[in-house]
Amino acid sequence: MRSIWNGAISFGLVSIPIKLVNATESHSISFRQIHVSDGGRVRYRKVCELDGEEVPSAEIGKGYEEADGSIVPITDEDLAQLPLATAKTIEIMSFVPAEEIDPLQMDAAYYLAANGATAAKPYTLLREALKRSRKVAIAKYALRGRERLGMLRVVDDVIAMHGLLWPDEIRAPEGVAPEGTVSVRDAELDLADALMATLGEVEMASLHDDYRDAVEAMIVAKSGGAFEPTEAVVEPAGGQVIDLMAALEKSVRAAKASRGEGGAEGSDEAEAEVTPIRRKAGTGRGAGTGTGAAAAAPKAVGGKKSTAASAKKTAASATKKKATGAGAAGKSAAGKSASGASKSTSRTAATKSTAKTAATKKTGAGAAKKAATPRKRTSA
Repeated sequence: MRSIWNGAISFGLVSIPIKLVNATESHSISFRQIHVSDGGRVRYRKVCELDGEEVPSAEIGKGYEEADGSIVPITDEDLAQLPLATAKTIEIMSFVPAEEIDPLQMDAAYYLAANGATAAKPYTLLREALKRSRKVAIAKYALRGRERLGMLRVVDDVIAMHGLLWPDEIRAPEGVAPEGTVSVRDAELDLADALMATLGEVEMASLHDDYRDAVEAMIVAKSGGAFEPTEAVVEPAGGQVIDLMAALEKSVRAAKASRGEGGAEGSDEAEAEVTPIRRKAGTGRGAGTGTGAAAAAPKAVGGKKSTAASAKKTAASATKKKATGAGAAGKSAAGKSASGASKSTSRTAATKSTAKTAATKKTGAGAAKKAATPRKRTSA
């Protein structure tokens, strides 16, 4: 691996010559800018504002722009002569437990390689001291024109250095947390722990970039002229309330099933439900006048309960009608006639009259029969 910086580690009075090597590399696919109409490459050219000529990279230097717009030239020699101990040295300042380093401060990662045979002994000494102490070293170093903060730790048999952001470069998370107070039940935490335990076991080496694979396959297909674009299926996001407990339970079962630990998807346990947010009931549509209209439009919530209650009520009513007699039958006939009257206005008067006459006759007959019965019991 090619080194990007040569210097030394300053460990008290011990100096360890080292080379700095990039520990990471990017595998992301890079694109070029083109002219859409003809496919021509669009390039950026570095042009001098004074003479309008394109400037090659070898003739480009650094400069600081002041408030009035004037430029102060800065050369690499100027930077090298700065009175900084870290210009060519990684200066270790202290050793701290690794958990004291906030991961938010982590930046680029490098490997520190011993530079020469004389560096092998002190390099190994520092590496073993870090291993035994179980601590990391905090150091300062200068790279690419600025002083930086670093953390040294042991990776296998190599000393690695992570660039750290300065503490004042970390932004406070103001206005990021959810507003208001949200309470979480112990049962929900238990299910979340179970899901974490199921999903937590994964080999980091097995993870890969699916998006990059898809882009590479698309490029191969387009270059061969056989590319057929397909639209990605995106679930619509709306105002919905998720049953959190059921969703957690289903997630645990699905994770266990994917690892062959049992818990088939078709189990009888409660499934995760997605319920649309209810709106306030309006007045007007569906609001009838009278008892019949109210019974015909049960509430959306608890509909099953209302239906069951209506069935019970109907059965009880039928039993009662059966047991009553001629008088109750007359009333039932009158009720049916009245119900038919609401559908046809032209037949209302005739139906009511007929029902009333029939009811009167039957009621009279029933009354006469009841009146005759006591007389017979008295004479007896």
